[in-house]
Amino acid sequence: MSAAKTKAQGIIDDNAVAVFSKSYCPYCKATKTLLSDMGAKYYAIELDQVDDGSAIQGALSEMTGQSTVPSVFISKKHIGGNSDLQAKKKDLPELLKDAGAL
Repeated sequence: MSAAKTKAQGIIDDNAVAVFSKSYCPYCKATKTLLSDMGAKYYAIELDQVDDGSAIQGALSEMTGQSTVPSVFISKKHIGGNSDLQAKKKDLPELLKDAGAL
């Protein structure tokens, strides 16, 4: 397993909610705002601000088939991007509670 894939998997495994993001991305901001507004505890990594960000994004693409950000995981399960998360808005409280993020 590549170092980037190992790092990405570690972030997913170690956090109830993991958001792979870019600091300038409006969809990433919308995702983080939704989670914050719900009071969720989440870990966000800004891929444009870490040296191995593009490698991590490539690893996530291999792992999930999604090459865009944000890439959201809840309880180690890939939820998808911002539109996927927004579509699950009514189920989020239960998902986040089950994950231990609320």
